[in-house]
Amino acid sequence: MAIRVLLVDDQPLLRTGFRMILEAEHDLAVVGEAGDGVQALEQVRALQPDVVLMDIRMPRMDGVEATRQITGPGRDGPAKVLVLTTFDLDEYVVEALRAGASGFLLKDAPAAELVQAIRVVAAGEAMLAPSITRRLLDKYAGKLPSGDEPVPQALHTLTEREVEVLKLVARGLSNAEIAAELFVSETTVKTHVGHVLTKLGLRDRVQAAVYAYESGLVRPGTA
Repeated sequence: MAIRVLLVDDQPLLRTGFRMILEAEHDLAVVGEAGDGVQALEQVRALQPDVVLMDIRMPRMDGVEATRQITGPGRDGPAKVLVLTTFDLDEYVVEALRAGASGFLLKDAPAAELVQAIRVVAAGEAMLAPSITRRLLDKYAGKLPSGDEPVPQALHTLTEREVEVLKLVARGLSNAEIAAELFVSETTVKTHVGHVLTKLGLRDRVQAAVYAYESGLVRPGTA
């Protein structure tokens, strides 16, 4: 079954470009387009896409609020949201991740990277690009805790190794990279990540990374 993709961007030319790239792939199908967040919600309900490629700044309803409604409680379908961003709008990306996005991608990313990101998100994983993640969280450190706040009680439910894994997830490392860092198997890392998500009540590793910063476990510039 092809992965059903909804394109959401207020620039028709960009939507056309994305459509051409995605429709060249045998396992991807563009099922619809929307020019703003309100249309996106309507299309998600009507078309039940697997992945929504979501712009941030749009008229009527921006991508952050649309993401919140698509992925929040009472949502109408299983759609995952992959946020599109440019460096001059990065301040919105952390908010989109908090709202429930499964990852983010630069608008000028290579076509192969766009295609792979959609596949990763559709599979239930998170698209957490290390280089962008660190730059974002470091740049907007002022919006995150200073580290002086009390550590959330939930963190005390994690084992020492699970805390190590959470810190490495916050750095944007993949399971393979974490395995190499800790000298364990990738399967072991997957198990630890699963335990972290379950114990903290988080959806995916993107939320885990944001949680690590918001809780003060990791401070921007020190991860």
